[in-house]
Amino acid sequence: MIFDQIYKDYILARKEKNQKRSQFLGYIRSELANQAKEKKQEKLKDSEVLKVLKRQEKKLKEAKESSKATKREDIQKDLETELEILSKYLPKQLSPEKVEETTNNIISKLQASSPSDMGRVMKEVLSKIGAQADPKQISKIVKEKLSS
Repeated sequence: MIFDQIYKDYILARKEKNQKRSQFLGYIRSELANQAKEKKQEKLKDSEVLKVLKRQEKKLKEAKESSKATKREDIQKDLETELEILSKYLPKQLSPEKVEETTNNIISKLQASSPSDMGRVMKEVLSKIGAQADPKQISKIVKEKLSS
């Protein structure tokens, strides 16, 4: 389970006195614990953990973009390190070609032909691909395919 792996890595980082890694993993652990408390669970399922991690990844990417505007290289470096740590727990991202291929297959399967079918196609693509692709990227591809 991802939750358990994060905990093991957190303990290892503490033992190695890797302050940056242990602080960030401690923060992630607390986010996961808070989410579990909200749902009145002892531990989150992997799918729920991935949602929290994806949300954190999005926040970090947004912070990185805004720090580029202020030209704060120290902050950018810290955010890059945190994104690198986080990426170890997220599934590998599919290539745009693979996402497009999957989308084409689902559009054919559902016999979708107009933009009004976008909701059905998106639901199916997201259930098949899951967290392996950015939903914005998927949406863009589906919109493109259904508009032409």
